[in-house]
Amino acid sequence: MNDLVVRNDLSVVSTGSQDFVTIVVAGQMLGIPVLAVHDVLNAQNITSIPLAPDWVSGVLNLRGRIVTAINLRRRLDLPPIEDGKKSMSVVVEYNEEPYSLQIDSVGEVLSLDDQLFERNPVTLDQRWRDVSRGIYRLEGELLPILDVNRLLAFENNGKAA
Repeated sequence: MNDLVVRNDLSVVSTGSQDFVTIVVAGQMLGIPVLAVHDVLNAQNITSIPLAPDWVSGVLNLRGRIVTAINLRRRLDLPPIEDGKKSMSVVVEYNEEPYSLQIDSVGEVLSLDDQLFERNPVTLDQRWRDVSRGIYRLEGELLPILDVNRLLAFENNGKAA
């Protein structure tokens, strides 16, 4: 459970921690809050949708629900996955609809102290800054925290927000 502390400057600081599922897309490790992840899937049979944007891989059936599959590499203008390599997916919800985010791999669950959370640095690649809430500095690398709402807010312009 998170405890809140009010500083002298009246800002509120959470003194707890949060759990994140780590994923990898094009060599970049990202974190998604555990509570936002509904399922983790191996490669699935995906039915294409005519006239859909190129970053929509299609739809899949997940226990009787139709789930839209989003190719994160295409969505973020990254190079395609290497030939012969299969993608995985994490299922998240946006506007009460399930979406399968196609990723390269799933890592581990990390529990990170809220006090270590930072705003996105200006040196972070623009693609990641556009879809990240902020970062955690891990040993030897940054862990951008994926903002699913910004990533899937495609009704505005078809590009990552």
